[in-house]
Amino acid sequence: MSRLELKIPPLLLLVIFAVLMFWLGHNINLWQLIPLELLGWRLFLAGIWLAAGVTVAVLGVLNFRSAQTTVNPLLPANASQLVQNGIFRYSRNPMYLGMLLLLIGWALWLSDLSAFVPLPFFVWYLNQFQIKPEERALTTLFGAEFLQYQQKVRRWL
Repeated sequence: MSRLELKIPPLLLLVIFAVLMFWLGHNINLWQLIPLELLGWRLFLAGIWLAAGVTVAVLGVLNFRSAQTTVNPLLPANASQLVQNGIFRYSRNPMYLGMLLLLIGWALWLSDLSAFVPLPFFVWYLNQFQIKPEERALTTLFGAEFLQYQQKVRRWL
């Protein structure tokens, strides 16, 4: 299983899960959340989550850029700074949180309960094969400083 660590770029994972959710939403049809007649509400609710996801993820990238550290999630050992300001005061992984919020918005847009089914697996995969290896690399790089940061700020939110 460790062969999967830091192998699939999180943006590709986002696309894979979005396609899976689309397929489930159009082929399984567990329960329609918002009928097509209420298209405006569907757009509104999905739009809020999509906008929140983009905002959170972009703020994380901007904080990394401002600190002049790597944004490449496949090479966490290349980090030059431990970013703890901005959005990183609330989440240790705002880019991944942003992706999750985007997927929630997408599920709301698809408006079928089956589209929500993959979301826990998205979180599980990121935790196991992306975040935990990143945390090991950051502990090696920043030691006690990262461990203190872990105690203060939650992994997701």
